[in-house]
Amino acid sequence: MCTMSEDNVLITKPLEVIQQEGDKSTGTVIFLHGSGDTGQGVMQWVRSLHKFSFPHLRVLFPTAPVRPMTIYGGMKSNVWFDRVKLAPDAKEDLPTLDATAKELVNIVNSEVKRGVPLNRIVIGGFSMGGGMSLHLGYRYLKGIAGVFALSSFLSTTSCVYESLEKQKSETAPPLFMCHGTADDLIVEPWGKDTFTNLTKYGVKGEYHVLPHVAHELDRKELERLSIWIQEKVPQ
Repeated sequence: MCTMSEDNVLITKPLEVIQQEGDKSTGTVIFLHGSGDTGQGVMQWVRSLHKFSFPHLRVLFPTAPVRPMTIYGGMKSNVWFDRVKLAPDAKEDLPTLDATAKELVNIVNSEVKRGVPLNRIVIGGFSMGGGMSLHLGYRYLKGIAGVFALSSFLSTTSCVYESLEKQKSETAPPLFMCHGTADDLIVEPWGKDTFTNLTKYGVKGEYHVLPHVAHELDRKELERLSIWIQEKVPQ
């Protein structure tokens, strides 16, 4: 059974957030980077491929806390949660997931306090950032505008599925996923299986296969994502 972890994993300072402002922002996009990256790093990567800016939306790029990563032999890195191995049969590390989720929910709450309705906030990310976003959108937050996950996957026993099973399917935010066929780090079938499993629990969305794309962001992917975001959070 999945419950909020009671293990005492502390994040000692607020997450650093890089932001780019729309001219008149009435909504927010939160973009989470992959493991070992930073908010600044993924923002520059995204901008090198696509403008990814919206006149009516603020885009936030938080940086994950520095913590030991088991899969890296305990080496510290900017990661949203710990992994024991990179595979769908790996058990999720709830203490680190829950600790990070609390910090990211604080960012969302700050946006709401600024006057942004929860249903005009989209959360997503690349690789591990996409996995973290799936937890945020389907376990921790109710009523956001949408979730996107690029080159990402969930454990086959993920707590996300258990959480969705307990919810009314109509409350689940829409989902956008993309995955490259040449990804040899998180192979495309893991992403497809994740999407299929989520739809079994009532999540509605779209899944795009990217031919010949490796474990990386892609220009056409970001173009599609931008259109989807503007459909979910229109001007």
